[in-house]
Amino acid sequence: MATAARKTSTSKSSSSRSRRGASASSIASTGTPVIKTPRPEEFDKEAELHAFREMLLIRRFEEKAGQLYGMGLIGGFCHLYIGQEAVVVGMQMALKEGDQVITGYRDHGHMLATGMDARGVMAELTGRRSGYSKGKGGSMHMFSKEKHFYGGHGIVGAQVPLGTGLALANSYRGNDHVSLTYFGDGAANQGQVYESFNMASLWKLPVVYIIENNRYAMGTSVSRSSAETNFAHRGLSFKIPGIQVDGMDVRAVKAAGEMAVDWCRSGKGPIILEMQTYRYRGHSMSDPAKYRTKDEVQKMRSEHDPIEQVRQRLLKKKWASEDDLKAEDKKVREVVTDAADFAQADPEPDASELYTDILL
Repeated sequence: MATAARKTSTSKSSSSRSRRGASASSIASTGTPVIKTPRPEEFDKEAELHAFREMLLIRRFEEKAGQLYGMGLIGGFCHLYIGQEAVVVGMQMALKEGDQVITGYRDHGHMLATGMDARGVMAELTGRRSGYSKGKGGSMHMFSKEKHFYGGHGIVGAQVPLGTGLALANSYRGNDHVSLTYFGDGAANQGQVYESFNMASLWKLPVVYIIENNRYAMGTSVSRSSAETNFAHRGLSFKIPGIQVDGMDVRAVKAAGEMAVDWCRSGKGPIILEMQTYRYRGHSMSDPAKYRTKDEVQKMRSEHDPIEQVRQRLLKKKWASEDDLKAEDKKVREVVTDAADFAQADPEPDASELYTDILL
């Protein structure tokens, strides 16, 4: 249901891109381009409804995944994306066919936003043969070549050099595809991240580094773990420009995403987007999240929830009624329920599957 809307939303973005144009940047005395954060663009009815459906699908899917984990039907680690939905949905609205996505272990939302089937994602979570990695990857390791999704990766920061490599391949092949490489505020302190920054800047690779700053990494506030808490500045020593974006507003994310991919496609090299976002749940299902107050979480939910913002705009502009939005929620819940039922009924992989896809 989301594919057609995604293509339409993307096709309407060219005029807004041209308005932001080259005036967005200037050259600082350090030689690093200085880029202004673009204004959130106003969505039309179709774009608002598309964003609402996509974010709601991720929210309901993750809620169901949490339930299945609690029932013991999902094993291992499980990191939920609840609260951060606007980041990946807004970025996907800025892409075109062929652009690649790679991320860390909080990856279910990215998979769904790229168009991967909810049944296949949920079946992988439960370790079944119809899962995207045939039941062998679990929550953190799924891939889809068809959807240009190059995986969730369980090792902190491991995806950053891989995403840089995707950009190198694009440069080598001479296409105009862009690699979107996601990582978190915790991974931003990893050494391989800066090795990747250096190479990407030297070779002007078409990669957008998206730092999903949810403020707590694995459980420590950024103010206690990072000397530089403005993550948009992390590329300055490599002459990589960066901007901070309201990652709770899907319109702000899409506007920044369009600017960033245009920057890369024009041959200017890498760029950093710091998405200032927030996760409502703990780091993983085993994290009670006692390092922050319930009042803090509730304040974010009540004042900055990305889905509620879209919902209120739809109602205010009379583009949808309460009944319309309840009907959309019902459709999404049906998709998620179907995925959960399928993931429980699908057979486990045959033991022989342990020996497939092994490279020696």
